[in-house]
Amino acid sequence: MSASHLPEPPIRAYVEIGGKRVFASALDWPGWSRGAKSETLALEALAAYAPRYARVAEAAGFASPTVDPASFEVVERVSGSASTDFGVPGLPAAADAAPVDAAEAGRLSGIVRAAWTTFDAIVATAPAELRKGPRGGGRDRDRIVDHILDAEGAYVRKLGLRTPPPARGDAAAIEAHREAILAVLRRPTDGSPVGPNRWLLPYAARRIAWHVLDHGWEIEDRSD
Repeated sequence: MSASHLPEPPIRAYVEIGGKRVFASALDWPGWSRGAKSETLALEALAAYAPRYARVAEAAGFASPTVDPASFEVVERVSGSASTDFGVPGLPAAADAAPVDAAEAGRLSGIVRAAWTTFDAIVATAPAELRKGPRGGGRDRDRIVDHILDAEGAYVRKLGLRTPPPARGDAAAIEAHREAILAVLRRPTDGSPVGPNRWLLPYAARRIAWHVLDHGWEIEDRSD
């Protein structure tokens, strides 16, 4: 994919508002989601993470602009849940139910692939032992990797897959697992979930990429 720029501001965002926590997400860019105690602070955090997200965008073939909180146009607000307050952007936007054509499905799946690439690069240079602290419950590098793989083993059920999570260090199994996820994300949809009681495709891409990047950035923040 040749490099191209993300849309110039305003960038579409949606906000998930819980009782104690708010998530702001760039609607069209899976994984670019940040939480805080208020909508204003969440949008500020989203803008502050633009340089970090640029690495993902560039890995997917895009170049990211410099943004500030005013760069985002909040096009939707949704009421959060216990998941929101726990620290997970757990609800889709209404826009996620729009049809997704082959080109857009390819773009979204490419960004998810880039999120994994970014995570792998972070892990490869991180120390095994990370600084302790409240973020992440004090898990070290390998336990975070295990957590990512276990979570994705659960996520696949929301995509209609029944593949078990691969073991850390089994590169072939991890790649096969990821490719099975990407194969679902590449399929055009009419806006319906990918199956009964399953995720909408844009939300699936956003949730998977967010989880990978959030923990990748955690590893960076807790590395010496």
